[in-house]
Amino acid sequence: MERPRMAAFSQVREPRCRVTDQLSLIPPMPSLEPAKEAFPVELGRFLEQTDGVARSEQLFDLLSAFALQYECPWVAYSSHSADQILKSVRRAPVLMRYPDEWQEHYVQMGYDRIDPIIKKSRKALGAFRWSEAYNDVSTTEVERRFFDEAATFGLKSGISVPLHGPGVGFAIMSFARPSCRELQNRTITYLQLAALHFHLRAAGAVKSRCIEEAPNLSQREQECILWAARGKSSWDIGVILGISENTVNFHIKKVLRKLDVGSRTVAALKAASLGIIEL
Repeated sequence: MERPRMAAFSQVREPRCRVTDQLSLIPPMPSLEPAKEAFPVELGRFLEQTDGVARSEQLFDLLSAFALQYECPWVAYSSHSADQILKSVRRAPVLMRYPDEWQEHYVQMGYDRIDPIIKKSRKALGAFRWSEAYNDVSTTEVERRFFDEAATFGLKSGISVPLHGPGVGFAIMSFARPSCRELQNRTITYLQLAALHFHLRAAGAVKSRCIEEAPNLSQREQECILWAARGKSSWDIGVILGISENTVNFHIKKVLRKLDVGSRTVAALKAASLGIIEL
Protein backbone atom coordinates (compact mmCIF):
# COMPACT_ATOMS: atom_id res chain seq x y z
CA MET A 1 0.00 0.00 0.00
CA GLU A 2 1.42 3.31 -1.01
CA ARG A 3 1.45 5.74 1.91
CA PRO A 4 0.61 9.41 1.40
CA ARG A 5 3.28 12.06 1.69
CA MET A 6 3.25 14.38 4.66
CA ALA A 7 1.24 17.55 4.15
CA ALA A 8 -0.10 20.50 6.04
CA PHE A 9 -3.58 20.31 7.58
CA SER A 10 -5.28 22.13 4.73
CA GLN A 11 -3.44 20.13 2.07
CA VAL A 12 -4.22 16.60 3.22
CA ARG A 13 -6.32 14.92 0.58
CA GLU A 14 -9.79 13.73 1.34
CA PRO A 15 -9.84 10.18 2.69
CA ARG A 16 -11.07 7.41 0.48
CA CYS A 17 -13.42 6.34 3.23
CA ARG A 18 -14.81 8.66 5.88
CA VAL A 19 -15.81 7.26 9.26
CA THR A 20 -19.39 8.38 8.69
CA ASP A 21 -19.51 6.37 5.47
CA GLN A 22 -18.44 3.11 7.03
CA LEU A 23 -21.82 1.61 7.84
CA SER A 24 -23.16 2.23 4.35
CA LEU A 25 -20.00 0.91 2.71
CA ILE A 26 -19.88 -2.44 4.49
CA PRO A 27 -20.24 -4.98 1.64
CA PRO A 28 -22.94 -7.65 1.86
CA MET A 29 -20.45 -10.49 1.98
CA PRO A 30 -19.56 -13.22 4.50
CA SER A 31 -17.27 -12.07 7.29
CA LEU A 32 -13.58 -12.81 6.94
CA GLU A 33 -13.19 -12.89 10.72
CA PRO A 34 -12.69 -16.21 12.53
CA ALA A 35 -15.70 -18.45 12.91
CA LYS A 36 -17.69 -18.16 16.15
CA GLU A 37 -16.18 -21.29 17.66
CA ALA A 38 -12.66 -20.05 16.91
CA PHE A 39 -12.88 -17.01 19.18
CA PRO A 40 -12.44 -18.74 22.56
CA VAL A 41 -9.75 -20.99 21.05
CA GLU A 42 -7.71 -18.05 19.77
CA LEU A 43 -8.13 -16.11 23.02
CA GLY A 44 -7.13 -19.17 25.02
CA ARG A 45 -4.02 -19.58 22.88
CA PHE A 46 -3.13 -15.92 23.43
CA LEU A 47 -3.49 -16.31 27.21
CA GLU A 48 -1.29 -19.42 27.16
CA GLN A 49 1.36 -17.69 25.06
CA THR A 50 1.55 -14.75 27.47
CA ASP A 51 1.86 -16.95 30.54
CA GLY A 52 5.20 -16.23 32.17
CA VAL A 53 6.09 -13.39 29.78
CA ALA A 54 7.31 -10.39 31.78
CA ARG A 55 8.58 -8.00 29.10
CA SER A 56 5.88 -5.57 27.98
CA GLU A 57 7.33 -5.48 24.46
CA GLN A 58 6.95 -9.26 24.11
CA LEU A 59 3.41 -9.11 25.47
CA PHE A 60 2.62 -6.39 22.96
CA ASP A 61 4.01 -8.51 20.12
CA LEU A 62 1.74 -11.37 21.13
CA LEU A 63 -1.25 -9.06 21.43
CA SER A 64 -0.51 -7.60 17.97
CA ALA A 65 -0.36 -11.11 16.49
CA PHE A 66 -3.70 -11.91 18.14
CA ALA A 67 -5.28 -8.73 16.75
CA LEU A 68 -3.93 -9.45 13.27
CA GLN A 69 -6.18 -12.51 13.10
CA TYR A 70 -9.10 -10.09 13.12
CA GLU A 71 -7.67 -7.90 10.36
CA CYS A 72 -6.30 -5.31 12.79
CA PRO A 73 -2.65 -4.72 11.83
CA TRP A 74 -2.50 -1.39 13.67
CA VAL A 75 -2.35 -1.53 17.49
CA ALA A 76 -1.46 1.17 20.01
CA TYR A 77 -1.25 1.31 23.80
CA SER A 78 -0.71 4.43 25.90
CA SER A 79 -1.07 5.09 29.62
CA HIS A 80 -2.04 8.45 31.09
CA SER A 81 -1.52 9.66 34.64
CA ALA A 82 -3.63 12.31 36.34
CA ASP A 83 -1.36 15.18 35.36
CA GLN A 84 -1.41 14.10 31.75
CA ILE A 85 -5.08 14.93 31.36
CA LEU A 86 -5.26 17.80 28.88
CA LYS A 87 -1.52 17.38 28.34
CA SER A 88 0.48 15.53 25.71
CA VAL A 89 -0.05 11.82 25.11
CA ARG A 90 3.60 11.82 24.11
CA ARG A 91 4.52 12.05 27.78
CA ALA A 92 2.80 8.75 28.47
CA PRO A 93 4.50 5.37 28.10
CA VAL A 94 3.61 4.22 24.58
CA LEU A 95 3.73 0.95 22.67
CA MET A 96 2.65 1.49 19.10
CA ARG A 97 2.31 -0.22 15.75
CA TYR A 98 0.81 2.56 13.67
CA PRO A 99 2.13 3.74 10.29
CA ASP A 100 5.27 5.84 10.82
CA GLU A 101 3.87 8.59 8.60
CA TRP A 102 0.75 8.89 10.76
CA GLN A 103 2.81 9.05 13.95
CA GLU A 104 4.89 11.88 12.51
CA HIS A 105 1.81 13.70 11.21
CA TYR A 106 0.14 13.32 14.61
CA VAL A 107 3.09 15.01 16.30
CA GLN A 108 3.52 17.72 13.69
CA MET A 109 -0.16 18.68 13.85
CA GLY A 110 -0.24 18.70 17.65
CA TYR A 111 -3.11 16.22 17.71
CA ASP A 112 -2.31 15.20 21.27
CA ARG A 113 -4.20 18.38 22.28
CA ILE A 114 -7.46 17.46 20.50
CA ASP A 115 -7.34 13.66 20.15
CA PRO A 116 -11.02 12.61 20.34
CA ILE A 117 -10.04 9.06 21.33
CA ILE A 118 -8.36 10.33 24.50
CA LYS A 119 -11.32 12.64 25.12
CA LYS A 120 -13.89 9.85 24.94
CA SER A 121 -11.72 7.32 26.81
CA ARG A 122 -11.59 9.51 29.91
CA LYS A 123 -15.26 8.77 30.63
CA ALA A 124 -16.08 5.64 28.63
CA LEU A 125 -16.37 2.41 30.62
CA GLY A 126 -16.05 -0.02 27.74
CA ALA A 127 -14.73 -0.40 24.23
CA PHE A 128 -16.15 1.93 21.58
CA ARG A 129 -15.99 2.11 17.80
CA TRP A 130 -14.28 5.12 16.30
CA SER A 131 -17.45 5.72 14.30
CA GLU A 132 -19.29 6.21 17.61
CA ALA A 133 -16.81 8.87 18.67
CA TYR A 134 -17.02 10.46 15.22
CA ASN A 135 -20.82 10.73 15.38
CA ASP A 136 -20.98 11.79 19.03
CA VAL A 137 -22.78 15.12 19.37
CA SER A 138 -19.94 16.46 21.52
CA THR A 139 -17.32 15.76 18.82
CA THR A 140 -16.21 18.92 17.02
CA GLU A 141 -15.52 19.28 13.32
CA VAL A 142 -11.80 19.57 14.03
CA GLU A 143 -11.95 16.28 15.95
CA ARG A 144 -13.84 14.64 13.09
CA ARG A 145 -11.15 15.85 10.73
CA PHE A 146 -8.71 13.92 12.93
CA PHE A 147 -10.46 10.66 12.01
CA ASP A 148 -10.74 11.65 8.34
CA GLU A 149 -7.02 12.32 8.15
CA ALA A 150 -6.18 9.09 10.00
CA ALA A 151 -8.09 7.26 7.26
CA THR A 152 -5.78 8.69 4.61
CA PHE A 153 -2.87 7.04 6.41
CA GLY A 154 -4.57 3.63 6.44
CA LEU A 155 -6.43 3.83 9.78
CA LYS A 156 -9.90 3.63 8.25
CA SER A 157 -11.84 2.01 11.06
CA GLY A 158 -11.14 0.83 14.56
CA ILE A 159 -12.00 0.57 18.22
CA SER A 160 -10.46 1.87 21.41
CA VAL A 161 -10.57 0.22 24.82
CA PRO A 162 -10.35 2.52 27.87
CA LEU A 163 -8.56 0.77 30.72
CA HIS A 164 -9.31 2.45 34.03
CA GLY A 165 -7.50 1.44 37.20
CA PRO A 166 -8.14 2.03 40.89
CA GLY A 167 -6.45 5.44 40.72
CA VAL A 168 -7.19 8.51 38.63
CA GLY A 169 -5.01 7.44 35.70
CA PHE A 170 -6.10 5.39 32.73
CA ALA A 171 -4.75 3.67 29.66
CA ILE A 172 -6.03 3.23 26.11
CA MET A 173 -5.62 0.27 23.77
CA SER A 174 -6.64 0.86 20.16
CA PHE A 175 -7.06 -1.59 17.30
CA ALA A 176 -7.36 -0.27 13.74
CA ARG A 177 -8.05 -1.63 10.27
CA PRO A 178 -7.06 -0.54 6.76
CA SER A 179 -10.62 -1.25 5.61
CA CYS A 180 -13.97 0.41 6.30
CA ARG A 181 -15.59 -2.78 7.62
CA GLU A 182 -16.70 -2.38 11.22
CA LEU A 183 -15.61 -4.98 13.73
CA GLN A 184 -18.29 -7.38 14.90
CA ASN A 185 -19.51 -7.10 18.47
CA ARG A 186 -18.10 -10.53 19.30
CA THR A 187 -14.70 -9.51 17.94
CA ILE A 188 -14.75 -6.33 20.03
CA THR A 189 -15.50 -8.37 23.16
CA TYR A 190 -12.50 -10.62 22.63
CA LEU A 191 -10.16 -7.77 21.73
CA GLN A 192 -11.29 -5.98 24.88
CA LEU A 193 -10.55 -9.04 27.00
CA ALA A 194 -7.12 -9.38 25.40
CA ALA A 195 -6.42 -5.67 25.98
CA LEU A 196 -7.41 -5.94 29.64
CA HIS A 197 -5.18 -9.00 30.07
CA PHE A 198 -2.26 -7.12 28.53
CA HIS A 199 -2.91 -4.07 30.70
CA LEU A 200 -3.01 -6.05 33.94
CA ARG A 201 0.22 -7.84 33.04
CA ALA A 202 2.18 -4.95 31.56
CA ALA A 203 0.86 -1.59 32.77
CA GLY A 204 3.35 -1.38 35.62
CA ALA A 205 6.22 -2.77 33.55
CA VAL A 206 5.87 -0.19 30.76
CA LYS A 207 6.81 2.74 32.97
CA SER A 208 9.57 0.95 34.84
CA ARG A 209 11.22 -0.33 31.66
CA CYS A 210 10.95 3.03 29.92
CA ILE A 211 12.79 4.66 32.82
CA GLU A 212 15.31 1.83 33.07
CA GLU A 213 16.16 1.77 29.37
CA ALA A 214 16.16 5.50 28.68
CA PRO A 215 19.49 6.32 27.00
CA ASN A 216 21.72 8.92 28.57
CA LEU A 217 21.51 12.18 26.59
CA SER A 218 23.80 15.07 27.40
CA GLN A 219 22.30 18.39 28.48
CA ARG A 220 23.03 19.89 25.07
CA GLU A 221 21.49 16.91 23.26
CA GLN A 222 18.34 17.24 25.35
CA GLU A 223 18.14 20.96 24.58
CA CYS A 224 18.54 20.38 20.84
CA ILE A 225 15.91 17.63 20.57
CA LEU A 226 13.52 19.62 22.80
CA TRP A 227 13.64 22.64 20.50
CA ALA A 228 13.41 20.35 17.47
CA ALA A 229 10.25 18.86 19.00
CA ARG A 230 8.85 22.39 19.22
CA GLY A 231 9.28 22.84 15.49
CA LYS A 232 12.52 24.82 15.44
CA SER A 233 15.01 24.37 12.59
CA SER A 234 18.68 23.69 13.22
CA TRP A 235 19.43 27.34 12.44
CA ASP A 236 16.77 28.53 14.92
CA ILE A 237 18.10 26.19 17.61
CA GLY A 238 21.61 27.48 17.03
CA VAL A 239 20.46 31.05 17.57
CA ILE A 240 18.55 30.11 20.74
CA LEU A 241 21.43 28.14 22.25
CA GLY A 242 24.22 30.33 20.94
CA ILE A 243 25.90 27.59 18.92
CA SER A 244 26.42 26.98 15.20
CA GLU A 245 23.93 25.19 12.95
CA ASN A 246 26.51 22.46 12.31
CA THR A 247 26.90 21.89 16.03
CA VAL A 248 23.13 21.54 16.38
CA ASN A 249 23.06 18.95 13.60
CA PHE A 250 25.93 17.11 15.27
CA HIS A 251 24.02 16.83 18.56
CA ILE A 252 20.78 15.79 16.87
CA LYS A 253 22.57 13.06 14.90
CA LYS A 254 23.90 11.73 18.20
CA VAL A 255 20.37 11.75 19.61
CA LEU A 256 19.05 9.79 16.61
CA ARG A 257 21.79 7.23 17.07
CA LYS A 258 21.22 6.85 20.81
CA LEU A 259 17.45 6.51 20.40
CA ASP A 260 17.85 4.25 17.34
CA VAL A 261 15.46 6.25 15.15
CA GLY A 262 15.67 7.74 11.68
CA SER A 263 14.17 11.22 12.02
CA ARG A 264 14.14 14.05 14.54
CA THR A 265 10.34 13.94 14.73
CA VAL A 266 10.31 10.31 15.83
CA ALA A 267 13.27 11.04 18.12
CA ALA A 268 11.27 13.79 19.83
CA LEU A 269 8.31 11.45 20.28
CA LYS A 270 10.47 8.72 21.76
CA ALA A 271 12.42 11.10 24.01
CA ALA A 272 9.16 12.48 25.39
CA SER A 273 7.65 9.04 25.94
CA LEU A 274 10.79 7.97 27.83
CA GLY A 275 10.60 11.05 30.03
CA ILE A 276 13.89 12.46 28.71
CA ILE A 277 12.29 15.77 27.70
CA GLU A 278 9.15 17.62 28.79
CA LEU A 279 7.17 19.08 25.91
